[in-house]
Amino acid sequence: MRPEGIHIVSTGTALPGPPVDNAALARRFGMSGQWEEWIQLFIGTDTRHLSVDLDTGERRNTLADLAELAGRRALEAASAGPADIDLLVMGTATPDRLLPTTASVVAERLGIDGVPVYQLQSGCTGAFQALTTAHQLLGTGAYRRALVIGGELNEKYFDLGQDFGAMRPEQLINYVLFGDGAGAALLAVEPAGAQAVIRHSSVRLTGLGRPAGQVLEWFGPADRMSDRTPAVEDYKEIEAAVPQMSREIRDRLLADLGWTEQDVHYLLPPQLSGRMTRKVVDALALPGATEISCVARTGNTGNATPFFQLERALELMGRGDRALGISVESSKWIRAGFAIERV
Repeated sequence: MRPEGIHIVSTGTALPGPPVDNAALARRFGMSGQWEEWIQLFIGTDTRHLSVDLDTGERRNTLADLAELAGRRALEAASAGPADIDLLVMGTATPDRLLPTTASVVAERLGIDGVPVYQLQSGCTGAFQALTTAHQLLGTGAYRRALVIGGELNEKYFDLGQDFGAMRPEQLINYVLFGDGAGAALLAVEPAGAQAVIRHSSVRLTGLGRPAGQVLEWFGPADRMSDRTPAVEDYKEIEAAVPQMSREIRDRLLADLGWTEQDVHYLLPPQLSGRMTRKVVDALALPGATEISCVARTGNTGNATPFFQLERALELMGRGDRALGISVESSKWIRAGFAIERV
């Protein structure tokens, strides 16, 4: 029998190391104080957390480490154990290895076995894809509880040995924009202990015939000496496209649910940067909705970001309050969203 709704029972998040502020980045990269001001003005990020020690270059955490901690916190918050999980889905653009999947490693560490485990390779919408996949699978009635995880180790794509003084601003952006982290949510068909119910979730590829706005290369033994840039972002196109695509997601969610703009009490907007978040929020035109943002504190943590926002939203939402979560992925232009209601 199909359940009437899918409930969010608990959340958990994890960040590596202490916060790294803009002054610390400027010192590490040998840049002037004006560069620190440039980060604040054009990026809008105050701090981020990194899995690498900037002074020694030591990598202190893997993605599996962070995802395990976030998942464990979500389970503990619900007083649940590994035997309570029937399904695990993880979204990430930066897995630790090609194989075994990070999702499988995390499942083993948490003691989860004998259940379907999926890892979805995707950028900023990967967490939404994971939530939607779990939402739909739980909706079949075949499973009762799912652990959904999203996370990134963005620093693995950037070379801290670069001559930063010789880099162009568009190259430097990636070094100050991103942070590392992981988040998790426990979903269930039973309402017992639930904090909110998922009313709708949506993921749509919209990149037919459109150049990729983001590229992350995969380097294997045959091409590891390639001169290709590991990570490329078309920020001008992203800045132009994301606000419009965010409005399209908003309109689709509201139309599918029969909600109006006045029915939305909280907004979880895309979190590319603090500056971009302002442009997106203005474009979404939901003046009655309280914005839930974390990017100024955590940096852009990719697929971990929605869980940091969701965790905060559930702390603030009152009974009957409604929230929209929105994300845009520029790799091949995917738009995604979810709608939740506090129960």
